[in-house]
Amino acid sequence: MTTMTHAPEADGERLRAALPAPDDAVMSRLHSRLAAQAGAAGILDVAYRTLDSPVGSLLLAATEKGLVRVAFAVQDHTLALRQLAERVSPRVLRAPARLDEASRQLDEYFAGRRRLFDLPLDWQLSRAFRRDALARLPEIAYGHTASYAQVAAAAGSPRAVRAVGTACATNPLPLVVPCHRVIRSDGSMGRYAGGTGAKRFLLDLESAA
Repeated sequence: MTTMTHAPEADGERLRAALPAPDDAVMSRLHSRLAAQAGAAGILDVAYRTLDSPVGSLLLAATEKGLVRVAFAVQDHTLALRQLAERVSPRVLRAPARLDEASRQLDEYFAGRRRLFDLPLDWQLSRAFRRDALARLPEIAYGHTASYAQVAAAAGSPRAVRAVGTACATNPLPLVVPCHRVIRSDGSMGRYAGGTGAKRFLLDLESAA
């Protein structure tokens, strides 16, 4: 006589197949409740959300101090979240509410209704001279550009042109900290974390205003 046995894995698969799929609205409410509870308990160190924009999907992340990261899709959102977990805190959770104001201001910027951002920033991902150089970028007026050499001089180190380039390339807060307004001395755009197409779009957006 042959005895038939069922593997536990197979039984589990049949059970999962019989269960109804989770409702998206219910899952969204549960996630929102989890995020709210984490925030209330003081254990939501890094909140994040994504935002659709004319230059692709943007990852926005914030600590309690302020906006800490803006990443383009080409920079790999998963990698950006992993780096946040390693460099800021492993307690990272999708919690859109903390990014509502940043999202609103970015939407206004892309719609041509905002020229200056008014957001608290957390600079912990940029230090030393890189932070000093990036701190000068909001001084470049909307619709204008400055060369890497000019930014280096403004930051107090006229010879640190290459270091300014590195600061712009590793800017953790692009768009809000406008490294897209920094170009080469010969007038060419130079590289950009979001891609040259995105840089051209941003410069055209601002020049059209």
